[in-house]
Amino acid sequence: MDKIIIYQVLPRLFGNQTKKLVQNGSLKQNGCGKFNDFTSEVLNEIKKLGVSHIWFTGVIEHATQTDYSDFGISKDHPAVVKGKAGSPYAIKDYYDVDPDLAVNVKDRMKEFQNLITNTHKAGLKAIIDFVPNHVARQYKSDAKPKKIKDLGEDDDKNCAFCRDNNFYYLPNQEFAGQFGLADENGVVYSEFPAKVTGNDCFRNDPSEFDWFETIKLNYGINYADFHNKEFCPVPNTWNKMLDILLFWAKKKVDGFRCDMAEMVPVEFWGWAIPQVKAQYPNIIFIAETYDRNQYALYLNEGQFDYLYDKVGLYDTLRGVISGFQPASCITGAWQCIDGLQNRMLNFLENHDEQRIASDFFAGNAVKALPAMLVSATMSNGPVMIYSGQEFGEKGMDNEGFSGIDGRTSIFDYWAVPSVQNWINNGKFDGKKLKKEQKDIYDFYAKLLNICAQSDAIATGSFFDLMYVNYENDSFNAEKQYCFIRKSEKELLIIVANFADSPAKLKINLPMHAFDVLGISEKEYSYEELLTNSKGKANLSSSEPLAVNVKKNNGVIYKFKL
Repeated sequence: MDKIIIYQVLPRLFGNQTKKLVQNGSLKQNGCGKFNDFTSEVLNEIKKLGVSHIWFTGVIEHATQTDYSDFGISKDHPAVVKGKAGSPYAIKDYYDVDPDLAVNVKDRMKEFQNLITNTHKAGLKAIIDFVPNHVARQYKSDAKPKKIKDLGEDDDKNCAFCRDNNFYYLPNQEFAGQFGLADENGVVYSEFPAKVTGNDCFRNDPSEFDWFETIKLNYGINYADFHNKEFCPVPNTWNKMLDILLFWAKKKVDGFRCDMAEMVPVEFWGWAIPQVKAQYPNIIFIAETYDRNQYALYLNEGQFDYLYDKVGLYDTLRGVISGFQPASCITGAWQCIDGLQNRMLNFLENHDEQRIASDFFAGNAVKALPAMLVSATMSNGPVMIYSGQEFGEKGMDNEGFSGIDGRTSIFDYWAVPSVQNWINNGKFDGKKLKKEQKDIYDFYAKLLNICAQSDAIATGSFFDLMYVNYENDSFNAEKQYCFIRKSEKELLIIVANFADSPAKLKINLPMHAFDVLGISEKEYSYEELLTNSKGKANLSSSEPLAVNVKKNNGVIYKFKL
């Protein structure tokens, strides 16, 4: 089994080559990337990073302030849309794709299907979002199959909760709107009765910090009655969401990243995922999760393939990078989910998190290179990077709705400067990248390709070396982390140095490691995979291994068995 290496990208941002961007600008002013920007050359360049899967974020049609009514798409009121472009997580039509991403809006689905075909031709697999917990405030499917009834179409709106309603209602209450914002005709948004807001806000007046642009879907949980579950017979929403999953699976997508999966009952996932896999056995499901206490539940009963490890490894590595936690805390991060590490998706950036190089995080992407080494190599599970991360994108633009928050906006029409410079009008020659950006890219490409090619990283066992080096005078557990990965044919000793200075280390190898991993104590030939340097070293429980590591970097020593 190969290591899954995911490249997350927002097509809206990726292919946009507009240089002079206007804060809070419209589609016409700022432009927008398209499906067609992912040419065979672009896909092959992404693949060169070692990538196996691309997560195309923001594919399904969502609410927007851009008017597509000439194409039969209903307009959205600006009071319930975040930003000019709108949030990709306020789905407006589950059976259609974002018209922003099409060169010819009428052919938008054909252009999407061409994207999937071209992705597969490049030897890559395609992941898209599935957003099951909430939809746009003005959800209306213009593209649904004739046999399908729209969400909410048959709801009893006088009922706060009804098992077969698709939404939750606040009877006799008017939605308060968002800041009273009117559209271009002076019309204030109206909703009666008010629907419950997507982040479980059971009020008619959600604040600006709520997911006010969305409404929550009803999977048969009566929140007013002590969270009573009414799952038999199967609620109407379950059948509708299964049909949506099968609709996209039929279009040959290879996986779903399931947004806020823990806000949807695990029983639904355990019912739906096996049915999708019965028809499409190779499709994968990745859950966005934040509650470690429920990890095993969503993997076992929910039948997910992989879960986000945001509150575990990501938060720990962020603390180590920022100097708030010692490197030794990484051991605790995997121990908290011991036995599940290989089912976790590791990352240092995604669309929700602040860019590493932003002023809100490390301020310098180089500081995260040792963390990326750990994130990518310590388990068999997937690792993900976010488009621009491989160049140290700062994310410090004031795009509009997003503001200066250290994130690349998902709400605004914008572009990613480092990606623009990398593409360089299709030349991919690196001439517009700064030296540091090239160095960061080279590190990522080298590391991820090692992961793609290493049996030990993809399928091997893991052995943490920190317990025998914590009090080692020749090792700083505050700033260094070390471990072993082993398969039948290779042994990797991996050391990450989070310090701002190079380190000359002597690493203890315990007899227990030799016994558990079945390694002989003797002299081995090795290759350091990040630099391709070669040599010989004695691996022994009685003699420490001498290792030199550059500042903010790491080493991967490969010993052939």
